[in-house]
Amino acid sequence: MSKEKTAKSVWAGRIGKKTVEALNRHRFEAYYCENREAALEKALELIPEGSSVCWGGSATMEETGIIEKLKSGNYKLLDRSKAKSREEALNISRQAFTADYFIMSSNAISADGQLVNIDGTGNRAAALIFGPKNVIVIAGINKIAADLDAAIARARNIAAPMNIQRFGLEKAPCITTGICHDCYAEDCICANIVITRISKPAGKIKVIIAGENLGF
Repeated sequence: MSKEKTAKSVWAGRIGKKTVEALNRHRFEAYYCENREAALEKALELIPEGSSVCWGGSATMEETGIIEKLKSGNYKLLDRSKAKSREEALNISRQAFTADYFIMSSNAISADGQLVNIDGTGNRAAALIFGPKNVIVIAGINKIAADLDAAIARARNIAAPMNIQRFGLEKAPCITTGICHDCYAEDCICANIVITRISKPAGKIKVIIAGENLGF
């Protein structure tokens, strides 16, 4: 490993572990893993076979490969991608509230242990807050921001515009400028901005931070 890569790894470990300590103080159940492979292994370790599992759309989920692992395993999956209509997809999203496990990423995490998420329809943020027995959040080291204000700014000016581009929602101004306009456009996905300060009940929300960049 080059000196540059070693330095980045040391930095990631230091920031990641300090954030995990802060999350644990806020009654999350948090873990630091060196890379996406270790994060995937930890997530699967936390989900017993036979559990019902649902998830929110996320580039991080794709990059870790967790959905494919779940599909090839012994789990009861609530999979919106199999829905044949929008109505059916919404019904599956509602079933997420009764799932044993809901898996998602976070748009940002403050170094003092708070999650920040922006959601359009609200299914992901709603499941994070209430319903599923357990929530597993997988996030790359790039999601960590210095403080809560920086985490909110990251969610609005990095995560939201990139998701707008990923979804191809052309009626939001950030699709062309790449920054938040605090708009009320038809395609705006910043309908819900949720700050999760504490896991309640304690340990319900499990956060796995990987020491490499994942998602955006």
